[in-house]
Amino acid sequence: MKPFSHINAKTLDEAVSALHSGKSSLIAGGTDLLGTLKDNILPEYPATVVNLKSVPGLDYIREEGGTLKIGALARLADIAENPAVTEKYTALAQAAKAVATPHLRDMGTIGGTISQLPRCWYFRKPDNRFPCLRKGGSECFAILGDNRYHSAFGGAKICDTPCTRECPNSTDIPGYFAKLREGDWDAAAQIFLKRHPLPMITGRICAHPCQKGCNRNQTDKSVATNCVERTLGDYILENADKYYAPPAAETGKSVAIVGSGPAGLSAAYFMRKAGNKVTVFDVKPEAGGMLMYAIPAYRLPKDLVRRVIDIYKKMGVEFRLGIKVGTDVMPEELERSYDSVLYATGTWKRPVMGLSGEELTVFGLDFLVEIKEWMNGKLGQEVFVMGGGNVAMDVAMSAKRLGAKKVTLACLESREKMPASPEEIERAEAEGIIIMPGWGLSKVVEENGVVKGMEIKRCLNTIDASGNFNPQYDENDKKIIEAENIMLATGQRVDLSYFGEKYEIQLNRRGFLDIDAATGMTSRKGIFGAGDAVRPGLAIAAIAAGRRAAAGMNTYLGVPNTAVTAAPGPLTFDAEGVTATEPLVLRELSVEKRRIDLEDSTSATREEALAETRRCMNCGCHAIHPSDVAPALIALNARIVTSRRTVDAEDFFAVKVASNTVLDADEIITEIQVPAPAAGSKSAYMKFAFRKSIDFPVVGCAVVTGSSPRIALGAVATSPIRAAKAEKLIAGKVIDETLAEAAGAAAVEDARPLRATKYKVQIAKTLVKRTLLSLK
Repeated sequence: MKPFSHINAKTLDEAVSALHSGKSSLIAGGTDLLGTLKDNILPEYPATVVNLKSVPGLDYIREEGGTLKIGALARLADIAENPAVTEKYTALAQAAKAVATPHLRDMGTIGGTISQLPRCWYFRKPDNRFPCLRKGGSECFAILGDNRYHSAFGGAKICDTPCTRECPNSTDIPGYFAKLREGDWDAAAQIFLKRHPLPMITGRICAHPCQKGCNRNQTDKSVATNCVERTLGDYILENADKYYAPPAAETGKSVAIVGSGPAGLSAAYFMRKAGNKVTVFDVKPEAGGMLMYAIPAYRLPKDLVRRVIDIYKKMGVEFRLGIKVGTDVMPEELERSYDSVLYATGTWKRPVMGLSGEELTVFGLDFLVEIKEWMNGKLGQEVFVMGGGNVAMDVAMSAKRLGAKKVTLACLESREKMPASPEEIERAEAEGIIIMPGWGLSKVVEENGVVKGMEIKRCLNTIDASGNFNPQYDENDKKIIEAENIMLATGQRVDLSYFGEKYEIQLNRRGFLDIDAATGMTSRKGIFGAGDAVRPGLAIAAIAAGRRAAAGMNTYLGVPNTAVTAAPGPLTFDAEGVTATEPLVLRELSVEKRRIDLEDSTSATREEALAETRRCMNCGCHAIHPSDVAPALIALNARIVTSRRTVDAEDFFAVKVASNTVLDADEIITEIQVPAPAAGSKSAYMKFAFRKSIDFPVVGCAVVTGSSPRIALGAVATSPIRAAKAEKLIAGKVIDETLAEAAGAAAVEDARPLRATKYKVQIAKTLVKRTLLSLK
């Protein structure tokens, strides 16, 4: 056992103050925390143990004004033997007596037993060998591992799952997957659209970093989120009138958005949904920004982008195209004419590299924008592309599809560190692109202004000792790649020259708009920034930035923002579906049939997408709350008083990281209050356990009969639960064998057992019946 400080608190204030100080833990009964200290099961080891049992006056049991009041330090043994508790609050007395051995009951306190840690093999494994969700990890190992003692009613969402954390937009992927598994495409769409209005686009083009975070990568292969998102996006597009309807009411506020790429379109959607008048300005003749002009049609069909723009127009979004801010309309004019302005322009500007012969090269983005002009044969037989991202892959594959016989792509990074997605790299190689990782540019090889090739040199490292991007080269290791055209896809720059010198707006040291991180507002009041104009990145990051900017603009305008909440209810998954190891793969054209203007892949059917959602583990925690007393308090409609608030027992047992209650780190239980039972009501508690020497419940059941019956089950779910359907069934009726059996069946109607917890459902069903019959 590691050394720790020990404090015998003399008052509650002293205990709270000690908890405020940092890594401290309370001890009341002793067994749970001592086990933690001995086995070191948690990554955060307490430096100080605060003994609460030394605080006087917290061990009382008394009735006052029709309410039973029990001090948090009252021993379970005393509660079990108290005449008033035994006679009037029988379920509580029976539950207190049911807590393991007489020795533990004599040590244990009521405050300690209801706030104890979860009962889970993986959580309590010594030496932290299983970094589960409750210990700050990313996975509940019970989903695919031994789960016989875990929840039979679904899991609990105690933190964002790794897929959601990896998504720049924090999309609730498990939430909408769960609705799809239920067959509710509308609910899935609503969950998705709360954060992201363009799934039909990102389902096709997003690099989907969420899949890198998927816990399935630890055992087999990630869930194919991109395939499911694409099919859901197509469904939303087919039902656009429902999901992109004009707002029910207008706010009277008007906003201008400069830029119609992913950030601008995202902001326009959320601003219009809120009821604002939205006008989008763009210099191009068609809206869509990079989506329309920079992404090849074989990845994102142009007609699909046009359909999205048409849907926006039906929502009431106005597009003013071919308008150049800074020339056709000035920033000052926009600021005067609209209540708020958002700048969300893209990175269309070519960076200057200082390379010898750079003027003879082609900017990769210009090549993609002007792709039709390259169809007349001027591309040449050999093309060299520099860059390791997805844009570089697009340039290389587009060149190949336009007829180049040989396309060579080089990049500074090693193969493992290339910024392009593995799928795009594999696709490029399948089409014959020669990829050379670990090489940098030296100089353009030319004769009388005619490109002959590119001299490259070995890149030893892209990062220096300080962690900064500072490529180091071997000047003695060089080679020449013959080429008729050299295309540079090594990055783009944002062009903010439209502001002019007189329009004072703060830029950061990198030359991007400097915004408030929380609101998206620039240094000018009412002027906001998002997307590449603030920080270049993935389309999904731009969409997230557009949504955040819209929220900031609404706040600035005094327009309410719609709350974004997670899907309610227990987390469930398909016990059979999670055993499938191979992910969904889209149907694609063969390499021979791929063209520059035809989409490569076909969306999965809804049936295929549904099957893939069944592979999702819906990574919540499935550990159960082990307290016998907890369901008795819920059935008796008790209240928990803390050093800070009073909480209904039914709301007290909320699950969060490393905890089974709503208690904050410096919050202490002081008293339990149980209202006097209604006239004619009776209560009882029963449990089923395997190991009498330890006697943790496999299932616990507390029942209160009478005019307003209450039934609570413990150890079957992540927190004690009310059996509402069973309560409704028995209300106002005389309990007999038939009714008790029906109530048992109703109590487990919503069970969603794991592979090995089906037996708990039968036990719970029987236990409800027996507990009810014990009160006849």
